[in-house]
Amino acid sequence: MSGTQHQQSDSDQAGPLDIVVVGAGVTGIYQLYRAREAGFSAKLLEAGSGVGGVWYWNRYPEARFDSESYSYGYLFSKELWEEWEWSEQYAGQPEIERYFNHVVDRFGLRDDITFDARVTSAVFDEETGVWTVTADNGSTLRTRYLVAATGNLSVPFIPAIEGREDFRGEQHHTSRWPKTPVDFTGKHVALIGTGSSGVQIVPAIADGVASLTVYQMKADWVTPLNNRPITTGEQAALKGDFERIRDTLATSPSGFLHTLNPVSGTDVPAQERQQFYEKIWNGPGFTKLTEHYRDMTTDPVINGEWCDFMAAKIRTLVKDPGTAEKLVPKDGGYGARRPPFGTGYYEAYNKPAVRLVSLPEEPILRITGDAIETGEGPYPTDIIIWGTGYDFGTGALNRLGVRRRDGVPLKEYWAEGPRTYLGIATAGFPNFFFPGGPHGATGNNPRYAGDQADLVHDIIVHARDHGHSVVEVKPAAETEWTGLMNAADSYSLFQRSSYFYGSNIPGKAVSQLLNPAGRWKLQELITELHHNDYAAFDFTKSRATDA
Repeated sequence: MSGTQHQQSDSDQAGPLDIVVVGAGVTGIYQLYRAREAGFSAKLLEAGSGVGGVWYWNRYPEARFDSESYSYGYLFSKELWEEWEWSEQYAGQPEIERYFNHVVDRFGLRDDITFDARVTSAVFDEETGVWTVTADNGSTLRTRYLVAATGNLSVPFIPAIEGREDFRGEQHHTSRWPKTPVDFTGKHVALIGTGSSGVQIVPAIADGVASLTVYQMKADWVTPLNNRPITTGEQAALKGDFERIRDTLATSPSGFLHTLNPVSGTDVPAQERQQFYEKIWNGPGFTKLTEHYRDMTTDPVINGEWCDFMAAKIRTLVKDPGTAEKLVPKDGGYGARRPPFGTGYYEAYNKPAVRLVSLPEEPILRITGDAIETGEGPYPTDIIIWGTGYDFGTGALNRLGVRRRDGVPLKEYWAEGPRTYLGIATAGFPNFFFPGGPHGATGNNPRYAGDQADLVHDIIVHARDHGHSVVEVKPAAETEWTGLMNAADSYSLFQRSSYFYGSNIPGKAVSQLLNPAGRWKLQELITELHHNDYAAFDFTKSRATDA
């Protein structure tokens, strides 16, 4: 069904909405779809003027998936799967944005989305069991359930550098890129930050600039994305194998279609390992993690050997030895940070206009009206690109103005790090859920966030079917899951210097923001929760209902 038959305007609401969703990204759109299909009255508030979430905001040159396109899209409709054709293994931002717009219109969801509405306050009324949600456009909605699908990568971070406000040129963060294309022709461009966004943007703009100065805080192990078009034969195979692909993606630990490699590198002769590394280097995207030797991330010898192989590649691809050495990571093996995937990234440094500044060796002192100054002097600058990442995990949630029963803001309750149950709820915040937030899982985001969105939906349906109006996770369940997240920290691949711990944000507590136990643990406990009649939650009625 299209969902339009459930539509109800604000003006003819006799009471509060059933559900308000915040965020029109991949998770929020899905949550709205499921709510409408189940007969709930629902609205979605979106800060931007279009759908797509991170794929609406990140429209910089060469922004694209590093998950296979078909593994990122929705799996709830065979008809949708069959009618949409991705053009590339890893689609670019314009195509991704078109996809989300197609989904919203295909299933009649647009009329229930309010754009340019950034939520600034959410207050729960104990008497009625209703949230009052206020947005910066002046709109106010009353709702039984508030579902914040605001995402982990939605609040940009820009470091405080002296003089930034005095800069007279253009400044753009990669996650707040203007819709009007930025003209780099003949300009002196500074890129600050070399994570996934920076790695994509460097080769995309290197040819037309007068100069491109790349400021690197830490070198990452950048490996080739190895993107290519999806052939006609592959399109037919994808369409003809929907059920198997859907079921595989629904259960895969990583959320990919990749085949896990059961082989230990230590059981393979050294010469064969070098041949295997070459194959992996030339393989697509995340297969460099998922289809590598099973002990690549745990055995220091195998990991070190793979890093030596990649370092040799960097020294071959980058002609200037000094630049090449700056690009070789010295502080961690492969998988210690979120790995970026690029196309022509290292080769871009061979272009005369491109130069690399290693910030630990040459820190930025200040920004002036027309330059960035380091200890080596000023670098003339017309455009600054901030590729400096996000307030990951908790950033967007902490800015919603959500408060506990006792009036304590969520940001204060999470001051030492997030406290959650299965990454969807936190104690003392009734009828409030946040799928796709902290403590979810690692891997292909739409797959594990989809697990959480389904669980949130099932909990709300369970409450409706049993006559309950208030749902709240039990403190003991929150304590147990949060303790598991922190205890599993030692098994995490990622260094604590990674933004996955919030260490890139000054003053933010360095804490576990991921789920090191993995998607399988999340799914195991979701299954257990279903079997135990949602025993981790208290289901009650509001005081007004009881009266």
